[in-house]
Amino acid sequence: MADFLLELLSEEIPARMQAKARADFERLFVAQLSDAGLKAADITVYSTPRRLALIAKDLPDQTEAVSEEAKGPPQGAPDQAVDGFCRKNGVTRDQLEVRDVKGRATYFAVINKPGRATSDVLSEAIPAIIKAFPWPKSMRWGDASLSTESLRWVRPLSGIVAILGDDLVECEIDGVTSGYETVGHRFHHDGVVTIGNAGDYAEKLRACHVLVDQAEREAIVREGAAKASSDGGLELVADEGLVIENAGLTEWPVPLLGGFDPAFLDVPEEVIQLTARVNQKYFICRDQSGKLAPNFICTANIDATDGGKAIVAGNEKVLAARLSDAKFFWELDQKTPLEEHAKKLSNIVFHEKLGTVADKVERVAKLAEWLVSLEGNGFYQSSPGDTLHGEVSEAARLCKADLVTEMVGEFPDLQGLMGGYYAEKQGKSEAVANAIRDHYKPVGQGDEVPTDPVTVAVSLADKLDTLVGFFQIDEKPTGSKDPFALRRAALGVLRLILENNIRISMRDLITAAAHDGGLDAGRDVASFFIDRLKVQQRDAGIRHDMIDAVVSVEHDGDNIRMVHRVNALQAFVETEDGANLLAGYKRAANILKKEKVEQSDIESLSYTPEKAEKALIDALDAAQPDVTAAIEAEAFEKAMTALADLRAPIDQFFEDVTVNDSDEDKRTARLALLARFRGAVHQVADFSKIEG
Repeated sequence: MADFLLELLSEEIPARMQAKARADFERLFVAQLSDAGLKAADITVYSTPRRLALIAKDLPDQTEAVSEEAKGPPQGAPDQAVDGFCRKNGVTRDQLEVRDVKGRATYFAVINKPGRATSDVLSEAIPAIIKAFPWPKSMRWGDASLSTESLRWVRPLSGIVAILGDDLVECEIDGVTSGYETVGHRFHHDGVVTIGNAGDYAEKLRACHVLVDQAEREAIVREGAAKASSDGGLELVADEGLVIENAGLTEWPVPLLGGFDPAFLDVPEEVIQLTARVNQKYFICRDQSGKLAPNFICTANIDATDGGKAIVAGNEKVLAARLSDAKFFWELDQKTPLEEHAKKLSNIVFHEKLGTVADKVERVAKLAEWLVSLEGNGFYQSSPGDTLHGEVSEAARLCKADLVTEMVGEFPDLQGLMGGYYAEKQGKSEAVANAIRDHYKPVGQGDEVPTDPVTVAVSLADKLDTLVGFFQIDEKPTGSKDPFALRRAALGVLRLILENNIRISMRDLITAAAHDGGLDAGRDVASFFIDRLKVQQRDAGIRHDMIDAVVSVEHDGDNIRMVHRVNALQAFVETEDGANLLAGYKRAANILKKEKVEQSDIESLSYTPEKAEKALIDALDAAQPDVTAAIEAEAFEKAMTALADLRAPIDQFFEDVTVNDSDEDKRTARLALLARFRGAVHQVADFSKIEG
């Protein structure tokens, strides 16, 4: 047994690619070993900006010998066929075995393959791994790059360290040969570093100011940034994404505290955060009162002799230039009213079949105005109608205006947010500014859901317009592809409706959002919403078959009513009464499935029901009015309780009664009674959709 070290040295590997590269490195290595019949006891993978490294523990010295069999032609086949079989499998005729296969003598070749030295397997595996590496982006370099057959790698590959135990594993690819030598830190160590074996790899590089373990570097960045902030009397704004990125940019991370001119704090906080984070990979800090502080944490890749003063000064200068640009954009954008910015939206194509962004804005405004004009939808019970309508109209027509501003051009992630700031500066009402700022919400499952009436109306209208529009032009999500984020839009619509208790028909919403007054894709949109509702409710513990059962009887698409009914149904079915009633329903439904019978008035038949039948009739007479009244009152738990009273009578009916009696009147009456029972259950939900 021996440990194996493989290091691939290159120019800087982008930080964003390193996590996947580690996973791909291990996957490809394991696959190569598996094909040869080898397996390591443990595998550790490291990455730094300049290297990928893998250590495989306890590899056997060689692969096991294997015996393989190949079935050949039957005995008596032409010599040409038999000789060809022998050549293919590397055997002679006298080595063939003859076996009976379905009564026919057939040649078999038995090939015994001796074990191979693990070092030989690795020599072949290393070039194969390098060639198969699935970098998101790769390049060719040097004179060899003139040929399309030359090696592609994320950055120029400059070295390979491959050591099994203490022995070199010899290999070569594209002129790069394996050896014992690697390099240390670019600034802290000159010359090469000679590695003896896998056991001394990490420590030898540590002595040369290279921390190969990305988890260790992440801990240094995380804890060092927090300490640098604390030492300055500040609190670090935690950002795990920046921790990982800074660790991926450095081999010897050193967090340092810097500052900037407090005058830049006049710029919105989010702009400063993005400027520092996106452009410079800096952490930001807050003061003791929780306000953004004029400070940042940068991560150096060197242990400077002056304690990092020159590094901090250089970073302060760069950030000051970035913030100056941001301040310029902030002040310049405010010189043009949002109404003037909005006029430029006619120059931006939303989609070639759906018009410009200005066209979309107008559709959103009309849909939002329609939403707040509806009565009894549970939207806005305390807002004055005229004021609300005017604010919704204004917010909708300005909600996309910041797309043409300089700030959003520089930082697209700030769309909406900057519009809200500019609206405030223009003196717009708080409701209008909030709606412009938050109308994209909720963006993801964990994002907050707006509750302000103006924001809800504009957000709902915006998402509906996008969703219905793309369905109308047949740009629907397929498989894993959803280029226009329609699944996210549908989930956003559902969350807005459910969390704001909006009582409105989805059918009416879809129809109102239809472009040009028509909606051929209406059924597809409705089905799409049901599928998204299943996804959303699944996270809340609701089974998809419960939703199917309720959708079958809820035809207007009131999501609030539907979800309440679904919750009551699932709770009921999970009780003993519910489970037994479901079993009785399934039995009745299976009998009725084979018969063409409709619910009819049993009393019209010239037949006197037996005791069990009469008990079921009486139970239905008592339960059905209660179920009807409970459903009309949306007291679904009461409806389920009323249904539970049918459990014992239906069980007794099947115990005592033969449905398919030879007497035609009895048979007809009993089938009709079962049809009535099924109809009573269907008042609550279509139990045929329930699994189990």
